Amino acid sequence: MAEPALTLLYDGACPLCRREVDTLQGRDRGRGLIRFVDIDAPDYDPAAHGGISYREAMGSMRGLGADGRVIKDVAVFREAYRLVGLGWLYAPTAWPVIGPLVDALYGVWASWRLRLTGRGDLEMLCRGRGASG
Repeated sequence: MAEPALTLLYDGACPLCRREVDTLQGRDRGRGLIRFVDIDAPDYDPAAHGGISYREAMGSMRGLGADGRVIKDVAVFREAYRLVGLGWLYAPTAWPVIGPLVDALYGVWASWRLRLTGRGDLEMLCRGRGASG
């Protein structure tokens, strides 16, 4: 099977993240366009995923393009939804006026996501894993 166009790193212990991944997997229909990697899994290895640390991936959305480039934040969703044929949903997030607003809102969401989903905070999770970086 060919290398996926996107490797999406997600928090498998986050119910909202799981729902998003389930939606994307369903739309992918087994085509392998997107590889899904659970960063909360005990065997998550940053070296195998562009050097993206547990802390970075848990702090905000991260993905890897097939060429190895790191994709961050809303751009990950934009690419994932484009790949599964729903790019129009996220297309406005690249527009000049809407894009910066969406990016700012995502930054707020990312900073609160763990607490809002009952996971505690990033520092606590990193200490629990022994992950400093």
